[in-house]
Amino acid sequence: MARINDVGGVQGFGPIDTTDDTEPFHADWEARVVGLLNALRAQGVFNTNEFREAIESMPPAEYLAASYYERWFTAICTLLERKGVLAPGELDEPTEQAEPDDRVR
Repeated sequence: MARINDVGGVQGFGPIDTTDDTEPFHADWEARVVGLLNALRAQGVFNTNEFREAIESMPPAEYLAASYYERWFTAICTLLERKGVLAPGELDEPTEQAEPDDRVR
């Protein structure tokens, strides 16, 4: 069964933008997601195949609405929950902002 990311031969997505974009990241958070991915893989928390499968198993509407690095971040969060690093829904809970003196240095 094909997943939403397998769009080979599917029409209706419009033309592909082939403009050469020399910027690897368009926001600081995107670079941080790459760093987080690399650190977690280096620590053996998950591997590339697990990461790819987590992206490909996103619900179709969520997958299509997400940017490239949003998909990566979603996959990382999914895997951290699957592996027990985070409790299910832990990232959904609001956190308190630390006062400047309370920050870890």
